[in-house]
Amino acid sequence: MKSKQRHSLRAAIVGGLFFVWLAAIGVRAGYVQIHDGTWLSDQAAGRYEREVTLQGKRGTIYDRRHEAMAMSVETTSVAASPGLVTDKNQAATALARALRLDAKQILQRLNSGRSFVWIKRQAGPKEVSAVRELNLPGIGFLPEHSRFYPNGVLGAQVLGFTGIDGQGLEGLEFNYNTALQGAAATITVKRDARGRGFGTHAENTLPRAGQNLVLTIDRQVQYIAEQALADAVTEYQASSGMALVMIPQTGELLAMAHYPFFNPNAFGKSDRATWRNRAITDPFEPGSTLKIFSAAAAMENGISAPDTIYYCENGTYRLAGHTVNDTKPHGWLSLQQIVKYSSNIGAVKMVEQMGPGLLHATLKGFGFGVRTGIDCPGESPGSLADYRRWTVVDTGAIAFGQGVSVTAVQLLSAASAIANDGMLMRPYVVQAVLDANGQPVHTAAPEAIGQVVSAQTALSLRRIMHSVVTEGGTGVQANVAGYAVSGKTGTAQKIDRSGKYSPDQFIASFVGFAPTERPAIAVLVVVDEPRKGRYGGLVAAPVFSRIVKETLGYLDVPPSGDWKKLRVAVDAEVKG
Repeated sequence: MKSKQRHSLRAAIVGGLFFVWLAAIGVRAGYVQIHDGTWLSDQAAGRYEREVTLQGKRGTIYDRRHEAMAMSVETTSVAASPGLVTDKNQAATALARALRLDAKQILQRLNSGRSFVWIKRQAGPKEVSAVRELNLPGIGFLPEHSRFYPNGVLGAQVLGFTGIDGQGLEGLEFNYNTALQGAAATITVKRDARGRGFGTHAENTLPRAGQNLVLTIDRQVQYIAEQALADAVTEYQASSGMALVMIPQTGELLAMAHYPFFNPNAFGKSDRATWRNRAITDPFEPGSTLKIFSAAAAMENGISAPDTIYYCENGTYRLAGHTVNDTKPHGWLSLQQIVKYSSNIGAVKMVEQMGPGLLHATLKGFGFGVRTGIDCPGESPGSLADYRRWTVVDTGAIAFGQGVSVTAVQLLSAASAIANDGMLMRPYVVQAVLDANGQPVHTAAPEAIGQVVSAQTALSLRRIMHSVVTEGGTGVQANVAGYAVSGKTGTAQKIDRSGKYSPDQFIASFVGFAPTERPAIAVLVVVDEPRKGRYGGLVAAPVFSRIVKETLGYLDVPPSGDWKKLRVAVDAEVKG
């Protein structure tokens, strides 16, 4: 009896203690749920949730005819929640095989201790399909956009490219990054404790798409310029080249070609030096193309007329202890002939008569030594020192294009002012910014910088420059059958590493426009360090001719019916 009572008492005590323990747990649970519930929820979410910021679809870049030159396509990225990957070694090996990645690098990410890691951004469709078939726990997929350049190398230096995160890194992609990139949206990546349901939930609506650009560049003209340039650089074994095409009356650039090419779809495989838009960033000494602006200064200031003559010393002229040479000996030459035959001595004599101040003012007026303000990144102002610091030798050298540096876009803009009756226009490459619905956000308009020379001086210069491509001129290979063209050759020595002018490194160039009387386009060709040939008339002039011929045909510009009469007018003007 007593034994049964003792057992009952013990059971009651144990039951009471168990009840008290359960009650304590209940009270504690209630306290935690009420007092620390939010904190615990956040901790749990932190193990199985991760917020990822994704950008909206990047805007499209179109050429002037609304053909896509840069666009964004939907793609998928592979990600992981490492804490939910059951066998990291096996997963790393399988993922590496499916995604063509290094297994060790994947394993390092899975062992990083982070709650979320990218495995491969913007994977290909076949790769994504292969990973899906693996059905690995902790591995999931997120929607993104990949930048695609449908024309490959075409206009690559102008367009630039974006990084893996969709940020513009070079060219217009960089300069207009704020407009092009879409709005950001926060995506919450979730998975349950068993590693299931790696879905996404947008905290906001789908990200807003970026704005679109419409360029002044014409894809067909760009192709014409690139092919002509590439053939010349290859033929003459040059290191590189540039070719630009502009509408003189507006400043719109139809083409900005560079060679060597690079593919922005795989920019990492190319030399970084090929990425930049050298027509904007890289100054060079223009050589004899600058003689047209020396002539402009003399004519505009009443120093000389086209038929004013200068004695050219039979090819050799001593200047302050230095010797100036011409490629061929000449005696008396008119201003028109100085340009036609590209006489260095004649240019020096002409500038000696006018003085450095007038030359400097004219060059400054044409835009040399200052940035044009073109809507491309990294523009260089070139170099034009104050004339009060010029020595006699400096003044003579600048007269024929040495001792001063310009960019390609500066030189073409200045020549276009002559084609545009003396009015200098600001160059540009983006004509409109459109919203995602195609409505204009911003529209660019031609902007006049100023009247550099009179319309009469500009017309006289165009006719003088036409003589350059006629028989005996340095630019006969720039001639285009059926059209009257005007231009000027340039051959400039480059400065070598020692700081002296190299005897075997040159820049060959040709700048001009067509048709002469009412130019529709202006074109500049620059070929850097040709190993076969060196002169602008030999290397660059044929490229100019090809670009002009094909572009005028493409633009349906009618042939110059009176181009033969123009030669008569030129001769009459020269004879006075």
